[in-house]
Parts: sequence; structure tokens; C-alpha cells
Amino acid sequence: MSTEQFACGTCGALHDGPPLSFAAPAPDYWQPEMAGQEGCLLDADICVIAGEQFFVRGLIELPVWDTGDIFTYSMWVSLSRPSFTRAVDVWEQPGRETEPPYFGWLSNIIAGYEPSTLNLRTNVHTRAVGQLPYIELEPTGHPLAVEQLAGITRARVEEIASFHLHR
Repeated sequence: MSTEQFACGTCGALHDGPPLSFAAPAPDYWQPEMAGQEGCLLDADICVIAGEQFFVRGLIELPVWDTGDIFTYSMWVSLSRPSFTRAVDVWEQPGRETEPPYFGWLSNIIAGYEPSTLNLRTNVHTRAVGQLPYIELEPTGHPLAVEQLAGITRARVEEIASFHLHR
């Protein structure tokens, strides 16, 4: 969080920030009752549902062109079994950032975007050990894909923050 403040477009109050990231705790397909079930796993970076659906957490980065900041959504992407297996195999391996990207489907609805962000096509780019993968959205006319490609302004960051802080 920044030590700066912004006037909230929803409630009018001053809030610290605006925050430069929002995160989903799990893929939208995950249900709390799955915890502890055979073939199900959710940790900070990977998720498996019923031994059949595979997810990794990564970052959708939106450049904030008038401040030089990067706004991020920490979200989940579904991968095929072979891609997930490979990603896990190299997860702690130095040099993993040379891996080719893995195709996946965005597995979270990010509120405030129409149409839905669920199942947008992505490429997941592995980065150096200790860094979350970069989620590259397929370049389309979807508002999130446009923002990732073109960047956003600080005013848009404040709009996103106002929306998410009062959901």
C-alpha cells in the first residue's frame, strides 16, 4: 500500500493507496468443502481439483503509464495435465524462466469487467524461481486484455480500487 491517499469514487472517503494489487484466494472452481478430499489440493501457488483440474497462480500486470507503477491481479489459470506436470517439475529449478509459455484459461471472474473474465485465453510465462508466473491474456477486444496491452492511468487504478474495496 502506498502512503498516499485517494478520494473513493464509491463512498467519497479518503482511503490509503490506491492499492496496486488485488488477489483471488483460489480458482473460482474451488469450493471450501474440497479441502482435505482425495485428489484435491489448494496451496498458495497451485490447485488441483479431483485429480482432474489443474491450476497455477500468476500475475496479470497492467502498466500504469502516468506513474510508472504496475497494477496486478493475482489470479488463477487452468492448465492441461502435461503443462501442469511440467510447471510443477521445474517449479524450484533455476533457469525455469526459459520454459516456453503454457496455454491456459483464466479461472477467476474479476468483478467490474464485462463480459466476464472467466475462461479468457492466456499464456502463462514462467519466471525465475521465487517469482509468480506472468499471465499474458490473448490480445482481444476484451477490456482486461486491452488494459493489459495499452496500460491504464492512476485514475483507472483508483476506480478499480473504489469498486473492489466496497464489493
